[in-house]
Amino acid sequence: MTTSPAYIPYTEPWLRGTHTDVPPAGRAVLHALELALDDLTKWTAGLTDAEVHAQPLGLTPIAFHLRHIARSTDRILTYAEGEQLSAEQLALLKSEQGGAEQGSEGKREPLAELLAEVEISFNDAAGHIRVLATANLDTPRVVGRKQLPTSIGGAMIHVADHTLRHVGQVVTTAKVIRAMRG
Repeated sequence: MTTSPAYIPYTEPWLRGTHTDVPPAGRAVLHALELALDDLTKWTAGLTDAEVHAQPLGLTPIAFHLRHIARSTDRILTYAEGEQLSAEQLALLKSEQGGAEQGSEGKREPLAELLAEVEISFNDAAGHIRVLATANLDTPRVVGRKQLPTSIGGAMIHVADHTLRHVGQVVTTAKVIRAMRG
């Protein structure tokens, strides 16, 4: 089979041979975040800012998922590091819960701003994950006011699975929006 020189097949992050300096569990989380950003960029391309805030068929807006992905990544890694949430993190969490259709200040952020927040969050997370991946992943940690038990590894892996769950919601909502365009 011959392909044109301009065609470069997509290779998923876990097959790119990257992050070989990071222990396997951390590497997998980093690859999951890379895949998430790839999918978010791909599936939101061409959507308008209004569409990103729309609730087609009652679905949660893409804007909410993008904000939540960025901010929850930060929160989960805070717990993985053995810390509790700061006042700022709690305020951002409260703003997320205050309404899926509006941002933290009641404004409707443009798609580019939302994607930038995700990318910044993932870049910051990468440094934390690199450090956490070298720790004993069985080290106990607690989550939230109820001090629910987990471990460094459990929290770190949850960053990946929680992020990809919300990416799936973004993809589904984007497909619905495109289908409804007619």
